[in-house]
Amino acid sequence: MKVMKFGGTSVGSVSSILSLKNIVEKEVKQQPVIVVVSALGGITDQLITTAQTALKGDERWHDSFDVMRERHQKMIDTIITDNLDREMLFNKVDQLFEQLRSIYYGVYLIHDLSEKTLDAIVSYGERLSANIVGTLIRGSKRMDAMEFIKTDRKNGKHMLDSELTNRLIHETFKEPHRVCVVPGFIATDKNTGEITNLGRGGSDYTASLIAAELGAEVLEIWTDVDGFMTADPKVIKGAYTINELSYIEAMELCNFGAKVIYPPTIYPVCVKNIPISVKNTFNPKGTGTVIKSEIGNDGKSIKGISSISDTAIIHVAGLSMVGVIGVNRRIFTALTNGGISAFMVAQASSENSTSIGVREEDADKARKVLDEEFAHEIETGAMFSMQVQKNLSTVAIVGENMRHMPGITGKLFGTLGRSGISVIAFAQGASETNISFVIEREYLKKSLNVLHDSFFLSEYKVLNLFICGVGTVGGKLIEQIRSQYDELKEHSRLKLNVVGVASSKNAIFDREGLDLTDYHEKLRNSEPSNPERLRDSIIRMNIFNSVFVDCTANKDIACLYQSLLEHNVSVVAANKIAASSQYENYACLKETALKRGVKFLFETNVGAGLPIIGTINDLRNSGDKILKIEAVLSGTLNFIFNTLSEEVPFSETVKRAKEQGYSEPDPRIDLSGTDVVRKLVILTREAGYRVEQADVEKHLFVPDAYLKGSQDDFWELLPKLDAGFETERKKLEKEGKRWRFVATMENGKTRVGLEAVGPTHPFYHLEGSNNILLLTTERYKEYPMQIKGYGAGASVTAAGVFANIMSIANI
Repeated sequence: MKVMKFGGTSVGSVSSILSLKNIVEKEVKQQPVIVVVSALGGITDQLITTAQTALKGDERWHDSFDVMRERHQKMIDTIITDNLDREMLFNKVDQLFEQLRSIYYGVYLIHDLSEKTLDAIVSYGERLSANIVGTLIRGSKRMDAMEFIKTDRKNGKHMLDSELTNRLIHETFKEPHRVCVVPGFIATDKNTGEITNLGRGGSDYTASLIAAELGAEVLEIWTDVDGFMTADPKVIKGAYTINELSYIEAMELCNFGAKVIYPPTIYPVCVKNIPISVKNTFNPKGTGTVIKSEIGNDGKSIKGISSISDTAIIHVAGLSMVGVIGVNRRIFTALTNGGISAFMVAQASSENSTSIGVREEDADKARKVLDEEFAHEIETGAMFSMQVQKNLSTVAIVGENMRHMPGITGKLFGTLGRSGISVIAFAQGASETNISFVIEREYLKKSLNVLHDSFFLSEYKVLNLFICGVGTVGGKLIEQIRSQYDELKEHSRLKLNVVGVASSKNAIFDREGLDLTDYHEKLRNSEPSNPERLRDSIIRMNIFNSVFVDCTANKDIACLYQSLLEHNVSVVAANKIAASSQYENYACLKETALKRGVKFLFETNVGAGLPIIGTINDLRNSGDKILKIEAVLSGTLNFIFNTLSEEVPFSETVKRAKEQGYSEPDPRIDLSGTDVVRKLVILTREAGYRVEQADVEKHLFVPDAYLKGSQDDFWELLPKLDAGFETERKKLEKEGKRWRFVATMENGKTRVGLEAVGPTHPFYHLEGSNNILLLTTERYKEYPMQIKGYGAGASVTAAGVFANIMSIANI
């Protein structure tokens, strides 16, 4: 025998209730079934709202009542095809509605709505739906739950009388019948016979009680979802159905906000070791979720994440609490007597404070009853008045595999910390199957996403990218991301989600991810932007695993890094300005990233895609010391001096460097040595030395007069240098030497300048725009380490930025 419970959405529309019919009739061919039904979706709320309208003396209760009646009548007229059955059902439903109308009219006349009356009103939802389903499934027998589900009033609440209920269930169903239809939720008081109920979600409980007492093969809960999800799919698009849960895991998820089944449902069938199967009425072929005592090990440390969005914390504090027996008893007795449920408790080991998690709607009442309970202690100063903290949310991670697994709590706090999420209160049960914590509500979505991602519940690890700059480097980077997107998803389980793109004038954002095939058009038609709007938009999105990618050479954009890092946004910069700025600013950025647990990466500041900075960091982290750096760091200048010839004068080489994307947008930055100075400063700092740009000794080759004024002035003056360069070039050619603009650091002292090198020098054969670096260290002293390769160009620079992004993804 099987018990099948169908929720409000399963009986809420013509299509769903016909699906119910097909599901039940298919199952009946195999074995007897008991069908427990809820009220039509939304009807319980409408019954209560109509009662409250009548209580106010508002005649519009008639309109609401007529809408409910018409909905049921239309349902019957559509799904019941046999004329006789339809006529009989209409008569029964009309009788129930007339009874209900009389009750509403009484409420309207006397302006009174007692608990007893409201319980009677809400019972009509299930009574109506049970009659409809009972008629729809031909040959079924309708059973009245009010005859065998019994409650007893204790502490002002209706509590189930388990012993009496179980005995009556056994007696009621002792004569087997192929299909029985039972209204869920409703009950009667065992002493007075008055209509009561099992509370919201009570239809699940009704089905569980019947299944447990009759020893059902399985309890099926049919709803509008495929089962328990790893997280709320409305928040996390990557959430998926959990195939199996233990009873404990399911109970924990339900207690902390997973609204798949009513929490008390689990206990009766758990005791009898009867599995619960959660199925989707709208997808009956889906596997759903099975809840049972023994489940397979899927290797994941947690099963799912649930949350309660409307949380408040009551802080009970005072020196009189330390070592005093009975304080907690008084706290929870007062809350119980006030009808307030505390779903989480955290107590300091010093015993001078206890934090209690309650629903926000209960917060003020909880404060009042506790202030009254401890009024004497508050008056004498032994305790403080109760403090309430609102606008909070509670998150719980659940899974039996967490038990005795070291590092789960550390990983939880580390993950939250890197995302800039502070934990206000924390609790972990001794069973180690639930870790729950309270955070500010504004961080709920971010918290759920980052935990789902971090604990490998997501199908893909997600990195959310804000790309600033869509010129040569930025444009190439976006092309590379677009071309690698599917490959990374399939083989690395990584989803690079570009959620923002900004140019010098405009910016577009979409937290779900931008379509990179047409971002140019959207960017052109977007609202004007500036650095401040860009920063504020990124911070306001408050999105998890965020990375800001700066592909500009803009000083104002570099000034955003500190604020972004402080908000736990990692920064990847092709822009050299920040890392070569005042040493205090550079050090502050590095320190902020370290404290916040995010990344500040700028590998492409030197050598484009060459692994120079990373290598220096690896050497230092392994205990080596950098003694000397000798390098050709300007791909632009190397291109210029390699291209310079009798046929191609100096001015033409500069023009070609810009046209082919080797130089900065303003080539004077390269020719002035500024770009190389910045790079040398960055390398020297990464090597462990404190240096400013002003400390670098400069031996330049272009007069200052050529570097002032506008770019137009520069291009006009530049050809005047051609003759001088050609004369010097011929001399070098006779000597068998070549020009290289060399950056040198030795024991913290730095210099840059144009040098002539011969054929035996490692720099002599450097081709095109390549860079080369020689590192002399305590370990690499006799034979310096050499790094050589492309040092300029949009594609290789973009690839270096991409590599930095990937290093963040692989944390």
